[in-house]
Amino acid sequence: MFDHSKYKTLDLYNVRIVPISHIPNGTIESRAQRPDNLTTGAGHPIGDKLNIMTAGPRGPLLVQDTPFIDEMAHFDRERIPERVVHAKGGGAFGYFEVTHDISRYCKAKVFEHVGKTTPIAIRFSTVAGEKGSADTVRDPRGFAVKFYTDEGNWDLTGNNTPIFFIRDAMLFPSFVHSQKRNPQTHLKDPDMVWDFWSLRSECMHQVSFLFSDRGLPDGFRHMNGYGSHTFKLVNAERQPVYCKFHYKTNQGIKNMKPEDAERLASTDPDYAIRDLYTSIANGKFPSWSFYIQVMTFDQAEKFQWNPFDLTKVWSHKEYPLIPVGRLVLNRNPANYFAEIEQLAFDPSNMPPGIEPSPDKMLQGRLFSYPDTHRHRLGTNYLQLPVNCPFRTRVANYQRDGPMCMFDNQAGTPNYFPNSFSAPETQRQHMETRFTVSPDVGRYNSADDDNVTQVRTFFTEVLNEEERQRLCQNMAGALKGAQVFIQKRWVQNLMAVHADYGNGVQALLNNTEPTNVSPFILVHGH
Repeated sequence: MFDHSKYKTLDLYNVRIVPISHIPNGTIESRAQRPDNLTTGAGHPIGDKLNIMTAGPRGPLLVQDTPFIDEMAHFDRERIPERVVHAKGGGAFGYFEVTHDISRYCKAKVFEHVGKTTPIAIRFSTVAGEKGSADTVRDPRGFAVKFYTDEGNWDLTGNNTPIFFIRDAMLFPSFVHSQKRNPQTHLKDPDMVWDFWSLRSECMHQVSFLFSDRGLPDGFRHMNGYGSHTFKLVNAERQPVYCKFHYKTNQGIKNMKPEDAERLASTDPDYAIRDLYTSIANGKFPSWSFYIQVMTFDQAEKFQWNPFDLTKVWSHKEYPLIPVGRLVLNRNPANYFAEIEQLAFDPSNMPPGIEPSPDKMLQGRLFSYPDTHRHRLGTNYLQLPVNCPFRTRVANYQRDGPMCMFDNQAGTPNYFPNSFSAPETQRQHMETRFTVSPDVGRYNSADDDNVTQVRTFFTEVLNEEERQRLCQNMAGALKGAQVFIQKRWVQNLMAVHADYGNGVQALLNNTEPTNVSPFILVHGH
């Protein structure tokens, strides 16, 4: 039996873990030191928490009732904005263990030697729904991993699919809007969904995944995860390669039937969160094997597609999976809000040895994610224990802002350069230099090859029964859109394979549109 006990994971409640510079006089606040007396937020003891202070037994409230004011003022503010996407989710904590040496590709200390372990947090989620939505809807699943490394946090944010709907970050707000609620009716609108997808044929690859059996994973434990984007790895000799990250579930792939997913949506809408929590609580720790794919710069130049296109995969035959390690989850959150709701992932958090590629979607996320967290959680969200890079010492020139919780870096200079004892840059951590095209412009990628990999998925990855279910699932959702949108989508499928387009159309022929959009039609429709 594998001994998990020797691998310590982040416990934010038994010990408050913050950078050493943030711990006054080297002390650590433990649960055993907490008072048993009921107090206000300021720590003042409360004598009566059951009765409001009034002028006489039937008189009005007094403003001096500080326990009530303290309670109510906090209650009025205890909800933070939910995530725009990935709002509904669950997570847990554990460790990453290196099982294979990849130092020839990457100098990051997280991969320093075989046997090295690093604490991790993982958050799983649905993508489009609100916080109250069901876990079993047909939707991609978020799969975000935070590695608390010796060189700062590494946030590897991805999904349970190796691809995405779009390849250009400019389209992301519109894509998300199309999956949300109609601004007039405040209802989910199939016209919005399928109109956007049918106007952007690059969506077909991800939509085909989504409406296949893979679109309904049986909980979080039985699905794979992917970094999805192309990244860059750099070794100690500053030699870079391009890379994709994969996590393969060791519990085995398991998907749901649509009828089971619909039943659970009403009887147990938190099915996936419950399954993950219960499994860990019972000592059945889920794990994933961690792999990379590697492509040299020369191979990228000769690759038949844009290697940074998020709607494409790299062939495993041409670029085989290279084993790296494994991810294990062995601790549930002690408090969901503190450890999961406030858990914030940022793709721009990359330790030395891991860098971004020219992937347009990744480039857009490098800005949008931390910007979102500053809005949702506050300027100093990285000081929250669950987001704190506690295994390294934070030293910079950032000061102040709401919720600055520690010593604000005391009296050290807050400007750079300076002549005093303050943080200095380290040349060995410079990013790699690379060449880019000198022509600056907005390049349209809509006419790239959007069908070949979808055709491979339909004809080679799926068997006949899976192809039939894909067409049935897709037609069942597409029937809610208006006929002209249905026809445009089917035409896109016909470009992939006649059996695909005809299979969906045959099922649509027996249905009537169920949606009337309030939008005014354009372009002659």
